[in-house]
Amino acid sequence: MSSDIDFKQLVAASGDAMVVSDAEGLITLWNAAAERIFGFTEAEALGQSLDLITPERQRARHWEGYHKTMSTGVTRYGTQLLRVPALHKEGRALSIAFTVGLLFGPDGAVTGILAVIRDETERWNEERRLRKRLSELETASA
Repeated sequence: MSSDIDFKQLVAASGDAMVVSDAEGLITLWNAAAERIFGFTEAEALGQSLDLITPERQRARHWEGYHKTMSTGVTRYGTQLLRVPALHKEGRALSIAFTVGLLFGPDGAVTGILAVIRDETERWNEERRLRKRLSELETASA
């Protein structure tokens, strides 16, 4: 890989949301795709807690996993896709899929997490419609 890559341009050009949060879960990077998906501008998101996009009913589980990852430096979601609900600025529910990358300081301690996020709300809704239709057909044929 060339050392003259402009990483700021790379993050800005990504079609997937790129969100970085620090050890406390405060947002430190929010790209244009994150703005498009979640509706919050970069200025609105930076410095805010990840609660900004995490539904209230999911927060306890989210923070349990987040703090465990920060303390252990281990996550299974670096290679495994995680699908969870999320919140749009307007309050509507989203279905997102993402992987995470751990960011480390010079001492080897985890300093933050990068999440690469894709909005899968349309796919999720279509699958739900198909499951409902299949159930209706099975009931009708029984």
